[in-house]
Amino acid sequence: MEKSILEFNDYRTRMNELILSKDNLVIKRLWNLDTHTYMPGALDVKTKEMLGLVASMVLRCDDCIKYHLGKAYEQKISTAEVYEVFAVANMVGGSIVIPHTRRAAEYWEALQESHLPD
Repeated sequence: MEKSILEFNDYRTRMNELILSKDNLVIKRLWNLDTHTYMPGALDVKTKEMLGLVASMVLRCDDCIKYHLGKAYEQKISTAEVYEVFAVANMVGGSIVIPHTRRAAEYWEALQESHLPD
């Protein structure tokens, strides 16, 4: 599973670089805003990543879920906290979120088993 984590991160990095190389001002501003949204403020980064994960699950974006799980792992969010996030997402999003929860749980397990740096 570590391979899937590396593949996801490599693909995301490669495609972000390609997209940003096209020098579209709107895309650059939007992505800059996204980056700044998850910086510390009145809410800490850990809380913001958990909020991002809930929103991603409710919106059913598997790439976004993987991204926020990776950031949650970096923030040392516990498995118990991740599963509470899953619970909130399922409550808010309904049963349509269950398949995404399965994939999220699988990816979280892979992160936990990996020897990737946080």
